[in-house]
Amino acid sequence: MMKEAKGKRIVVFLDYDGTLSPIVNDPDLAFMSDEMRGAVREVSKYFPTAIISGRSRDKVKEFVKLDNVYYAGSHGMDIMAPPEQLTSDGKHRPQALDRKGNEGSFQPAKKFLPAIQEIFTALEEHTRKIKGARIEDNRFCVSVHFRQVREEDYDILKEKVKSVLESYPDFRLTWGRKVMEVRPCIEWNKGHALEYLLEHLGLSNSSDVLPLYIGDDRTDEDAFKVIESRGQGYPIVVSSVAKDTKARYSLKDPKEVHMFLSHVARWKKASSPFNRSSAQIVGIDD
Repeated sequence: MMKEAKGKRIVVFLDYDGTLSPIVNDPDLAFMSDEMRGAVREVSKYFPTAIISGRSRDKVKEFVKLDNVYYAGSHGMDIMAPPEQLTSDGKHRPQALDRKGNEGSFQPAKKFLPAIQEIFTALEEHTRKIKGARIEDNRFCVSVHFRQVREEDYDILKEKVKSVLESYPDFRLTWGRKVMEVRPCIEWNKGHALEYLLEHLGLSNSSDVLPLYIGDDRTDEDAFKVIESRGQGYPIVVSSVAKDTKARYSLKDPKEVHMFLSHVARWKKASSPFNRSSAQIVGIDD
């Protein structure tokens, strides 16, 4: 992999939960380790780096605590650039993110905010009596966590969520790992966010760019598809078991993600071949 990457322009995209942090029962306790934070910090010194999460942008930034990366919250519906952006040529420039080049965030679902708040309030009320159900406001989407819900209550919870959405035809229900997510019905997902950020960096039509995306959930498949359709880059799924995925490579868990990112940073710093002995990245078919 590093042999192919030599001389190319790498852009790093990372999911958060299950990739940079372990999956935990309480979403408020999904902390990344200081070691992982250090690895992401090192990578972002050499390559433009973005965290693309289903969490709200502010929440994932609070977890990551780095200023030199892009944050794309709500599955890419809320994107903010770092104050000083590292471009593909290794130089820095001031933040400018919207399509007109103005400073600020890019929010393609902004008009849905009032309805999203209504849905959040309604879901909290309708699911209050289901033990273990957790409603999370992720600003441009609402997450219904059921990791701690009894299995016999799954269908009840699902029906209550669907009953709320009957009053909001402009929203849809998607599924992740032990979570239902209510999102606006717009053509936007993590794959679109990846494309938008490449365009923002001036790399969308570049033949020598290698986007590297690491994620563990269904929502990351949209980004994997984009990389596969480009025919260049590395879609990497985080999973300890074989799974149906568009990713061509895999890492077992956040620990291996940390090891991999650390090696990538050291490889770039030393301009030496990638040492595969510690953290092996393998093909899905292997």
